[in-house]
Amino acid sequence: VMYLHLGQDYIVKTKDIIAIFDMEKTSISPITKHFLRNASKKNMVTYVSDELPKSFIVLKNEKQERIYVSSISSTTLAKRASHKNKGFLNL
Repeated sequence: VMYLHLGQDYIVKTKDIIAIFDMEKTSISPITKHFLRNASKKNMVTYVSDELPKSFIVLKNEKQERIYVSSISSTTLAKRASHKNKGFLNL
């Protein structure tokens, strides 16, 4: 099993990651805003850091769906994940 460090003390399994999104590029979309707002209302969002958010990571496994908001850029996270998991999606 391969893991990805999201920042602080948060580590997730790469196989559970659906996508990594750039916060600046995607949060301007009304659809993304709606998605994040609904996820937050359902307590599905975890903020990895108090620093400026640069990315959010969508995960799903057999137990839960979760969104992590990280201060690490989507490019950096995708590079880390792609070394371990070929064909990784970075949006």
